[in-house]
Amino acid sequence: MTDTNLGNIIDGFGYAKGLRDRLAVKVAELKAAHGITPCLVVVIVGDDPASQIYVKNKGESTRAIGMESRTITLPDTTTEDDLLKLIAELNADSAVNGILVQLPLPKHMSSLKVIDAIDPLKDVDGFHVENAGKLAVGLDGIVPCTPLGSLMLLKDAVKTHGDGSLSGMNAVIVGRSNIVGKPMAQLLLNQDCTVTIAHSKTRNLKELCLTADILVAAVGRPKFIAGDWVKDGAYVIDVGINRIEVDGKSKVVGDVDFEAAKLRAKAITPVPRGVGPMTIACLLNNTLHAACLQHGLPAPEGL
Repeated sequence: MTDTNLGNIIDGFGYAKGLRDRLAVKVAELKAAHGITPCLVVVIVGDDPASQIYVKNKGESTRAIGMESRTITLPDTTTEDDLLKLIAELNADSAVNGILVQLPLPKHMSSLKVIDAIDPLKDVDGFHVENAGKLAVGLDGIVPCTPLGSLMLLKDAVKTHGDGSLSGMNAVIVGRSNIVGKPMAQLLLNQDCTVTIAHSKTRNLKELCLTADILVAAVGRPKFIAGDWVKDGAYVIDVGINRIEVDGKSKVVGDVDFEAAKLRAKAITPVPRGVGPMTIACLLNNTLHAACLQHGLPAPEGL
């Protein structure tokens, strides 16, 4: 069991709870002032057990802070055209503020095509090309949940353990996905970091990681980042969630060798109870943000 009593362990679980509590206050204020109850619709295609659990958790978390939650479950035989028609209907429904299509989709559907069909103002995952473009040029849009949550944890850690500023830090991101790696790089660029995106095929990866004041691991390989790849005093954000077998039992670990890396890091996220809880909390944040944007209201402050 992770020793979360160590002073350099970033408590993502606790931060996410605090964020949800603050969001509940903002949702209540939005209802009282404007009569608006943010509504999130999650669409799931098929009966993948992991997806079913994720969707259930999202629904419970949404309702817990006073938002409306709807889940639409479709059989895996649903055609892509029928899914696109449903998305068009949800886009046109003014009572719906956020649309999330649970991934992965069945193989006969194009995830890119489905995501592109969602109204960018209702794209609470932040995956639509328009939202990606806004992030790239520094405009106000919806930011993918996991990178947004990672940045929140990082900024809080630098406030606690450093001088409060990310400006000028060297950041290395190991992972180049559209979901985490690329948007994380843009968020850190916007914080005036010097950013390098690396991946599993980067040459001299260990040496590159050792230059990082901020090391973000999002490569999807268990314990891929060894402890001696971490610079003394670095901030380590581990986005990986990998299930491995240890002594015949299933265990969840990150992309970083946590036990070794925590001895060098100034602050580090554990797995679990690190970045993971922030993803759903930031989904709720994005739904509230989307509701405000759609009604011409300023984004909530103080979150």
